Amino acid sequence: MHILNNDIAFPEITSASPEGVLAIGGDLSVERLLLAYKSGIFPWFSEDEPIIWWSPDPRFVLFPEKLKVSKSMKQVLRNTDFVVTVNQAFTQVITECAKAKRDGQDGTWITQTMIEAYTKLHQLGYAKSVEVWLHNELVGGLYGVDVGNGVFCGESMFAKVSNASKAGFITFIQNTNYKLIDCQVYTNHLERLGAEDIDREVFLGYL
Repeated sequence: MHILNNDIAFPEITSASPEGVLAIGGDLSVERLLLAYKSGIFPWFSEDEPIIWWSPDPRFVLFPEKLKVSKSMKQVLRNTDFVVTVNQAFTQVITECAKAKRDGQDGTWITQTMIEAYTKLHQLGYAKSVEVWLHNELVGGLYGVDVGNGVFCGESMFAKVSNASKAGFITFIQNTNYKLIDCQVYTNHLERLGAEDIDREVFLGYL
């Protein structure tokens, strides 16, 4: 296991464990986070753990042209009063993502330190939020990182009403021109929307 020091550097991706763990330690400075995302690495850890850096193989991604929108979801998008915006309430979105209850998780990996770090990225233009409003109330959303290479690295989403986050995700993809959406690790929810595993080497070629 590679332990990071104060140097803004990561070990070779190929040294990651079979589960995808590459290194532990370091910090969540803007410089280190930008290097991580440009290198196919992301932090994911619980509040009582040191920072854990991941680069899984395979990588779970969505090619925008392969986005699957079911008939029922198309009807939802046509017939609901959802209003989708971008970068209008980043702090609210990441805070709601942190509070969202998820199956199989006791707590959240979006710690206060993470919120502060990604808020800095947002202020510098590298982190984006997507908001879903219903009657002027924030009912869903997602956030992620965009370092300007045509890849959107999705981090987390939340929904307070049915289909809200899905509506935001679909609308965002349909109205942007990313070549790839990085979903990081497998979920049933995103597989139904068209996400798939690809080799890490292939993924790195898009960065």
